[in-house]
Amino acid sequence: MEAVKPRMKPGRTLLYIFSYSLVLIWLVPMLWMVMTAIKPDGSPVTVLTELIKPPFTMDNYKFVSENASIWRWTWNSVYIAIVTTALTLLLTSMAAYVLSRIPFKGSKLVFWVIIAGLMVPTEATIVPLFLMMVDNGLVNSYSSIIFPSVAAPLGVLILKQFYDAIPKELVEAAEMDGANKLRIWWSIFLPLSRSSMAALGIFTFISSWNNFLWPFLAISDEKMMTLPIGIPLFQSGYAAELTIPMAANMLASLPALIVFIIFQKHIIKGITMTGIK
Repeated sequence: MEAVKPRMKPGRTLLYIFSYSLVLIWLVPMLWMVMTAIKPDGSPVTVLTELIKPPFTMDNYKFVSENASIWRWTWNSVYIAIVTTALTLLLTSMAAYVLSRIPFKGSKLVFWVIIAGLMVPTEATIVPLFLMMVDNGLVNSYSSIIFPSVAAPLGVLILKQFYDAIPKELVEAAEMDGANKLRIWWSIFLPLSRSSMAALGIFTFISSWNNFLWPFLAISDEKMMTLPIGIPLFQSGYAAELTIPMAANMLASLPALIVFIIFQKHIIKGITMTGIK
């Protein structure tokens, strides 16, 4: 006798319908961008029947590659995001380790001062930060964008909470074997916190990639611009035409989409761990 399959509950059915509806809402503008980018210059792209009809062309991508510093901006964004992520993970993990396992006078005060940084809006630090960069000759350089971004109080908070949960017996056993503080951090705490650091690294990379306000103020040289600054600058000359700006947007979106596709499991896990909605 065949087993009777359990019927899906109405609540779960509604949840699936709602989820797939959100997916469609997200896909529609993406598909519109893709189709618009391959339409010839001057084609009507606001009517669905005209959008999906031939002819199609790749000339818009060629035009963007030849008339905009798209690959230079992409390199700048990739380099800044990777270096920022690496330095952020290094500094936050070391700071969290010290605050979690190396007691010193005033450690709790230092921790709360770091956490207080979460309450300071970025806009409030822009003027003094810009003056600091000007005084040190760092304007129009990678350092002007990277250095202010590596101070991540949220990363310290997340990793410290994880480090606090690591059993003391592991540390004591390593100390009995002659391991110093640095070796314990490198051999025990970093490997055990791999999932937490992966989630933090992904969010740091995405945040650095999408950063607009501070790079917009710190960079004026076109060759040093990142994609969030360069693309609007390029699009400003094509206000009445949509095909070329959409091709530029498509090229700018590819690296972020690739990162999401490769690390989507870690991103979902990181959202669960950090409670970000």
